[in-house]
Formats: sequence, C-alpha cells, structure tokens
Amino acid sequence: MKFIETLKNIFKIEELRQKLVYTILLVLVYRFGSYVVIPGINPVALAELGSQVDSSGLLTLLDIFSGGAFSNASVFALGIMPYISASIVIQLLGIIWPYFQKLQKEGESGRKKMNQWTRYLTIIVLCLQGPAYLANLHGQIPAEAFVLSGPLFTAVALMCLIAGTMFTMWLGEKITDKGIGNGVSLIIMVGIIARLPFAFWSEITTRFGANSAGSVVMLVVELVLLYLIFMAAIALVQAVRKVPVQYAKRIVGNKQYGGVRQYIPLKINAAGVMPIIFAQALMFIPMLFSGMGNGGFAAAFAYESFWYNLVFFLLVVAFTYFYTAITVNPVMMAEDMKRNGGFIPGVKPGKQTASYLDDIMTRITLPGSIFLAIIAILPTFATKLGINQQFAYFFGGTSLLILVGVVLDTLRQIESYLLSRHYDGLMKTGRIKGRGGM
Repeated sequence: MKFIETLKNIFKIEELRQKLVYTILLVLVYRFGSYVVIPGINPVALAELGSQVDSSGLLTLLDIFSGGAFSNASVFALGIMPYISASIVIQLLGIIWPYFQKLQKEGESGRKKMNQWTRYLTIIVLCLQGPAYLANLHGQIPAEAFVLSGPLFTAVALMCLIAGTMFTMWLGEKITDKGIGNGVSLIIMVGIIARLPFAFWSEITTRFGANSAGSVVMLVVELVLLYLIFMAAIALVQAVRKVPVQYAKRIVGNKQYGGVRQYIPLKINAAGVMPIIFAQALMFIPMLFSGMGNGGFAAAFAYESFWYNLVFFLLVVAFTYFYTAITVNPVMMAEDMKRNGGFIPGVKPGKQTASYLDDIMTRITLPGSIFLAIIAILPTFATKLGINQQFAYFFGGTSLLILVGVVLDTLRQIESYLLSRHYDGLMKTGRIKGRGGM
C-alpha cells in the first residue's frame, strides 16, 4: 500500500510526471533503435554473430553495455561508450593541459566548449572503432549475408554507426535537460537491464538443460548471493566519512550567521566506477593478444586466469587512488572553508586543514579501493562456480556499480520532488543518497 501511495504521489506532481513520461519515451526510442540492423546486412544471418558474442568474455561485456545492439549489428552497435571514452580523455586533459584547465574555470561557457571538444573527439573515436567493428562483422558473418559489399557497404555502415552513436548521445543530453536523472548514465543502465532477462534465462537453460542436472536450491542460492552483492555495492556507493566543520559566528545587522556545526561528507569510494573502466581499458590489450596464440602468454592472460585477475585487481586499486587524487582537492576544500569562516575543530585553517583532509582521504580510500577491486573480479569467481558467463557479469564489475549508482541517483531526484511538495519520500526512514547527494 505504501508503494502504491508513493506512485500516486509521483503522478500527482505534474512537472515530475512530464519528466518521467519524457524520459520513458526517449528510452523506448533508444531500445527500438538497438534492433534496427545496419543497412546492407541480412538480419537472418546474425545468429552466428550472437553465438560468437556468447562465447567471448570481451564481446559479451561490450554487448551488455550496448543493450544487445552489438550482437544485433544495430545502428546503435557502438552505443554510448565512444562518448564515455572521449569524456574521460577530455577530463584527463583538464588536469595536464592549461587550455582545458582554463575552460574548467570559465563556468557555463567553458563547459559548453569542453562538451564541443568531447563531441569532436567522439567522432574521432568512432572513426577508429567503426572499421574495427565492421571487420569483426566480416569475419563472423558469411559473405552472402551482405546485401551490399566493398567500399560502398563500409561507407554506408560507418556513417550509420557514427550517426547512431551521435543520436544516442543526443538522446542522453535531452534526458538530462528535460527528463529525470543523468541521460547518458540512464541509457547505459537501460542497456544493462535489457540484457538481464536474457542472461537469467540463459542461466536457467544452463542449469536445467537436457544434459545437466539442475537444482532449484542452487538457483535460489545464486539469487540470494546476487541480492547480498547488490546490498554490499549500495553500501559502498553510499558510505561516507563525515568530517565536522565549525563556522564562526557573524552578526550582520540584527541577524546572526554561522555558529553552527556542519559536516563534510568524504566518500569512501570517491572515484565511482571509473577505476574499473580504466583498468578494463588496459586489460583489453592482453586479452586481445591472448586470442592470437596458444602459448603461455595466452593462457596466463585469459579472461578467467589467475594472473589476469591479479593484475586487474591491482590496477583497480591503483586507479582508485589516481582518480580520487584528481577529483578530490583537499587544498581547494581547505581554502573554501577558510574563506567562509569555517574550520575543523582542533585543526588550524589552511595547510594543516588540507593535510588533515588529505590524510583522511588516503586512509578511507584504501578499504574503498580494495572493496571496489573485489567487486571488479567477482564475475570471474561467479563463472568459476558454474554460473553462466552472461549472468555472471551481473555479480560484480562495471555493470553492477552502474546499476546501483544510476538507480540511486534517479531515485534521489524523484524523492527530492516528493519532499519539496510535502509528500513522503521513497523510504520510511532516512534519505536516498545517490552519487550527487553524497
């Protein structure tokens, strides 16, 4: 009854209702586009591509992020990931390149220029990834499946792939502007969720197939473990270390300002999902080499091997520290605190405050990075335990953290609308803390 009442309250708020309907419609457009096959390919011949995706860890991961568009040879096959890659590069350039550092400080106008550079870089990434994807199609689909062939097909298909990703990027921006939640993140999340029913059905057919001795108990145990892992991921995303800050009293006229104690919430996992994305980008290199031969290197860096997961684990820990260092600036936090008349009790303002905050971030990042690295390699453990590879990806890694982070962020925005209209929130006690509310 509480859930039904909350849904009624959501649709009573006209602005929220319009945003939700707008978001759902654009998401449906994206899902429809993921089934539109690239011109010049016979859709019937795509079964072989799907079987190749199912048997490859790398391609399965790419297919999950695109919501199945990769295995459908859709115009959205490359999905939103080229835009994400370009955004990461531009963000890193903002640290080492003075021009982009200047743009970051120019406010809204600088943000628009950086978005424009991100779009240009996205097209460059697409021009590199598009031919690679088309080469993979030619290697997996029979030649008679191509209605068009030669340079004509390559030109048409490449234009469709570039247009598909740019249109997906436009959908994400429109959802962010006029819908609810972050549009790009929502599109990735919808793609991941769209693969969940297929992955779950694949697990059921594996467990209860003709040549397997299925067990309902084992399936229930898997679902319980999945639930516990989701709860642990939510705890990681929402965990914060509260640092008390005291503000000095100021009397302006007849009013008193300051004199209250507040808290700086320092995230245990300030880097979010980015360390796993960075680490996976590097680990794709040995995975590609491992598929070129049958020697010791191929065995050592296969997706489920010990050395692959050990290196992956260490890279996630290292990138967590790296990304936290570039996103959390204790010096700037200390300067802002000092400028507003705030101080941490027992710590002198200025350099000592910056050093104190830096020490706290160093200490809390260690358990956060280890926990994040464990989540990153959990799909391999799930596969070792006999869980189907497609379903195993939901037991950890980027898919799990994106699902948790985006859902919490979207629910937090919906709850803010409810509370601002004096309705009850989505939870009986406490508030939902998404990525933007932490």
